[in-house]
Amino acid sequence: MSQKHQNRASRESQTHDKKARRQEWRPRRKLDAPPARDGFVQRWIRESMLGQEDRSNVASRIREGWELKRPEDLPDGWDFPTLESGKHAGVVYSDGLLLAEIPEEIVEERNDYYERKNADAQNALDNTMFNEMRGDARYVKYDPQRDTRVTFGKK
Repeated sequence: MSQKHQNRASRESQTHDKKARRQEWRPRRKLDAPPARDGFVQRWIRESMLGQEDRSNVASRIREGWELKRPEDLPDGWDFPTLESGKHAGVVYSDGLLLAEIPEEIVEERNDYYERKNADAQNALDNTMFNEMRGDARYVKYDPQRDTRVTFGKK
């Protein structure tokens, strides 16, 4: 073996300090957030708009089950500003938005609830239309079509 190859250390034995490496600059997205914990969904909740607090929006989201996140809840490497004063002091904050999370099962229950509500409203509309048309002498069978077609140009 030559002298050149005897002094080389294997690549696996070298340690790399992630903080020492320079990362390429890129614009920071305002709504960047760490990945949600397993079993949770997270989103930004409006706390203020045009400098005016939106307390009712935050309160209604908390009643739905959303929990506001604090910096200590975030994984290492994610630094966010926090509200300095007020009812939600110490909560992760970005341009009028608060970071919050909720268990996935609650999101699924909420989605199911609104799907049922939508189906009930659709059935009520269909029944109303059917009853109104049935009394008309020019009765035509009411058959709602629930599909969408997109066409371009002339046929």
